[in-house]
Amino acid sequence: MSTLRFRVVEKAFQAKPVEVAVPAERPSDYFAKYVFNREKMFKYLPTAVYNRLVDVMDHGATLDRDIADEVAQGMKKWAMELGATHYTHWFQPLTEGTAEKHDAFVEHDGKGGMMEEFSGKLLVQQEPDASSFPNGGIRNTFEARGYSAWDPSSPVFVVDDTLCIPTVFIAYTGESLDYKAPLLKALRAVDKAAVDVCHYFNPDVKKVVAYLGWEQEYFLVDEGLYAARPDLLLTGRTLMGHEASKNQQLEDHYFGAIPTRVAAFMKDLEIQALELGIPVKTRHNEVAPNQFELAPIFEECNLAVDHNMLIMSLMRKVARTHGFRVLLHEKPFKGVNGSGKHNNWSLGTDTGVLLMSPGKTPEENLRFITFVVNTLMAVYRHNGLLKASIMSATNAHRLGANEAPPAIISSFLGTQLSRVLDHMEESSTDELVVLSGKHGMKLDIPQIPELLIDNTDRNRTSPFAFTGNRFEFRAVGSEANCASGMIALNAAVAEQLVIFKSEVDELIGKGEAKIPAIIQVLRKYIKLSKPIRFDGNGYSDEWKEEAKRRGLDCETSVPVIFDNYLSPDSIKMFESTGVMTRKELEARNEVKWETYTKKIQIEARVLGDLVMNHIVPVATEYQTKLIDNVYKMRGLFSEEETRKLSAENLAIIRKIAEHTSYIKEHVDSMIDARKVANKITDEREKAVAYHDTIAPMLEQIRYHIDKLELIVDDQMWTLPKYRELLFIR
Repeated sequence: MSTLRFRVVEKAFQAKPVEVAVPAERPSDYFAKYVFNREKMFKYLPTAVYNRLVDVMDHGATLDRDIADEVAQGMKKWAMELGATHYTHWFQPLTEGTAEKHDAFVEHDGKGGMMEEFSGKLLVQQEPDASSFPNGGIRNTFEARGYSAWDPSSPVFVVDDTLCIPTVFIAYTGESLDYKAPLLKALRAVDKAAVDVCHYFNPDVKKVVAYLGWEQEYFLVDEGLYAARPDLLLTGRTLMGHEASKNQQLEDHYFGAIPTRVAAFMKDLEIQALELGIPVKTRHNEVAPNQFELAPIFEECNLAVDHNMLIMSLMRKVARTHGFRVLLHEKPFKGVNGSGKHNNWSLGTDTGVLLMSPGKTPEENLRFITFVVNTLMAVYRHNGLLKASIMSATNAHRLGANEAPPAIISSFLGTQLSRVLDHMEESSTDELVVLSGKHGMKLDIPQIPELLIDNTDRNRTSPFAFTGNRFEFRAVGSEANCASGMIALNAAVAEQLVIFKSEVDELIGKGEAKIPAIIQVLRKYIKLSKPIRFDGNGYSDEWKEEAKRRGLDCETSVPVIFDNYLSPDSIKMFESTGVMTRKELEARNEVKWETYTKKIQIEARVLGDLVMNHIVPVATEYQTKLIDNVYKMRGLFSEEETRKLSAENLAIIRKIAEHTSYIKEHVDSMIDARKVANKITDEREKAVAYHDTIAPMLEQIRYHIDKLELIVDDQMWTLPKYRELLFIR
């Protein structure tokens, strides 16, 4: 097996960049080439049908079945001109990935031949097997029916020979079994609640859109090296591996020159992404060796989520073309930065106003502060839920380590905005704050000069930071579906805005003028939400203690963190906003606990296999060589000389024996612990058992494996090492 390691290392060193066919047109010309966007709709649909479909997309009007057939015919004509022969409902089950079943357009023509058909019925609805996807007990094998239903707000697209139709996925009994259905409900809830609050400032606002800009971090590893690491292949991360002598300590990879093979991959990926309508804009080296990032221009939240799911699939496909494997696991390598997916979230009106952006008049700034403060209140009241929304077995390895935010939700506002809120809390209700964005800020505090800078600094340790005209939810993991965090955040903000409006209206009903009523409620919220505001070092032990004193959720056990979904406040929030029912929340938690258990279970099995089939045999073989050497030394030298000359080898022999003994003993203990845990029928209790007893064993065993890696002859070690995985490009 060690010969495999050196063969793949040699091949990786010799790999050259793959030639990328660049379209002759400019990117603006081939953008959305494979997307049935409004331009294509206008061309391929009758005018009346086009207008009705646009009304469905823009205003949430009901999609009448009588136009579905005409829409389907136009879609089919467009798709077939691009070479499509199949169609699929493309949905996002609770697996963190996407699902699709391809059907051909073919039907019998009644004359012994075939014809290509695609009806409105096939476009609008299909019936996947709901029991074969994670469902938390909502569907049994003997009652398997589920429905996928077209989401007209996200345009269909063509991949290879298949027309892909974004859909929601629900059970026969109506419960959502995916991420898209509750996300659409959360976006509708925040739209309605925000519009009502906007009417305090502008009665012409008819719609508020939630925007999302994600930043996708990832690692690239040569596929030969990847194939020679069964742990990467089966779990997405290295379960063992000592740090390389050089990792990221010189800080020379971040924003450095992009390696030529990687640059070719990025170019190919960007071309294909643009053709699919994904507006990718930024690419660069990240902090860790072989770690990179891509980011698009922000989009409407639902579309942005779809595009992120699509880009992750595309990354895996394009990476293989270039001899790479893309690693989306949040912590594939110990000792260097993990990968996140910062979610930049904001709200904007149909009148062109970004609600998280300061204005130029006192009333515009009051509107800005209204939405910022209500967001802070939502995050404060549901900080445990927001943490649960981004938590997983994989993201738990990343949070709180190497530049990732800690596993305590807090919000960084920056000195200037913090001063504005503090001033407002302390001021009388007839005083207003004047902000003027990046051009300057004037406070009626004499010692604060006008600052010609952005109105926030940056804090890399903050999980939820205000960054000028948006909030950046940094705790989201690189492998996650953004929808999970966006469902919780938008629903929480929607609930909070409803509460805010009711309190303001109550004061107005008692005779208070509108502006003083708004300021009075905001001042109360600024004081109440202060515990969530933290501008300091989120990594410090002092912050952990301070966060506890503030009453923030400091739980670190992943299965226990999931309990936040079923707290009375969370259930009330989701049900009052119409996003999810108690039954749906209970089912999703069953899925989360079961998924956590299975991921730790798989890691434990893989580690046990590698220990018994790679690590211990290789270590023992090297130990035997050393023992043989010691015996032969005795035939050449006196006993005293042998003892002196073989002392180092004898010490290594002892170390190998100690490490292998510990490893074998604890692998056996881990197997026994799994057997005990597997007998637990309650999914939560089982997940807690895996977290408390089995997960720690993985790290304990790893420590001794990594020590053996430093001792055993490099020529004998079978698994590619960190220096090879991270520095061969």
